Amino acid sequence: MNRVNVAVVGCGVIAAVYAREIQTFDNLHLLGCFDLDPEKRDKLALEANCKAYPTYEALLADPEVDVVLNLTILPAHFEVSMQALQASKHVFSEKPLASSSSEARALVEAAQANGVRLGCAPITFMGEAQQKALRTLRSGAIGEVRMIYAETNHGRIETWHPTPFSFYEVGPLRDVGVYPMMVITSIFGPAKRVWAYGTVLKKDRVSKRGVPFEVQAPDWYVLMIELHSGPVVRLTCSFYVTHTSKQTGIEFHGDEGQLHLSNWVEPSATLEQAPFGKPYEPQPEDPSSKIPFRYALGLSEMASAIRENRPHRASGEQAAHIVDLFEAAHRSIQQGGFVEVHSTFTPPAPMED
Repeated sequence: MNRVNVAVVGCGVIAAVYAREIQTFDNLHLLGCFDLDPEKRDKLALEANCKAYPTYEALLADPEVDVVLNLTILPAHFEVSMQALQASKHVFSEKPLASSSSEARALVEAAQANGVRLGCAPITFMGEAQQKALRTLRSGAIGEVRMIYAETNHGRIETWHPTPFSFYEVGPLRDVGVYPMMVITSIFGPAKRVWAYGTVLKKDRVSKRGVPFEVQAPDWYVLMIELHSGPVVRLTCSFYVTHTSKQTGIEFHGDEGQLHLSNWVEPSATLEQAPFGKPYEPQPEDPSSKIPFRYALGLSEMASAIRENRPHRASGEQAAHIVDLFEAAHRSIQQGGFVEVHSTFTPPAPMED
């Protein structure tokens, strides 16, 4: 298979993970990298045996670059992706796609205008367990699904991260709420409207290095989301409650029963199913616990779609819809009541068995 040449922009910690994973896919080749910090750029270039571009403009001017992998910080996502799209480069971005609905929509429109692909993380819905949940639900095994509970209790970032400050500027909704919503919307399609509440449970925090700081964004959210296809979602997101809480994963409730996906990220998550009113039982043939989460899977899938001339699954349209949904949620917090979500997208095709 012809390999797609990838150039990384933003050479932080996650770039090293992507670089290692790209080498495991036979349809990807890491051609080069760029970062505003020359030390980070040169370190990744040396470790990954790829080009170190002196400027972003030089990277975009290289005709060998097929895809720009945008791993920059959120405030830079829009500008980096837009420049690449306008240079007729495909783009795959880490989440979220952009800081606002207007920016996200502009990126989608720029990709369409320039005839290139726009993809975005997270790609959790591509995991084996998540795909098995999709097949189970679409088979009608638990009847018509009307209620979905999704939990993102992500703990207190300062207990493990040496510099947790940016997490508390963004908040858990945008940082981790995107994961279960990508799974849910991949199965059931776009949201119609949202009601939201957010608050700061613990304002004063201390980092692992002993630096006191104050939480800027809400550290706890609850959202009620109505989907166009019918189900109502209750989503909770927390930077206070630990991940060891008994409220975990995603629970789908239907007329005939319920299905519980233990984790919205791990491909090896367990699935339990129960007829209505009966206790849960594990589903047979759960995915192997050895299956790892692969960050570069979405990038590889998009590369295959480019070569096969078919739609890629981790679409910019779906990523833009999630940005739109969360922006609507923040408007709901500010003004009260339900807020309409106007964007839409076509749910991705299921992964091949």
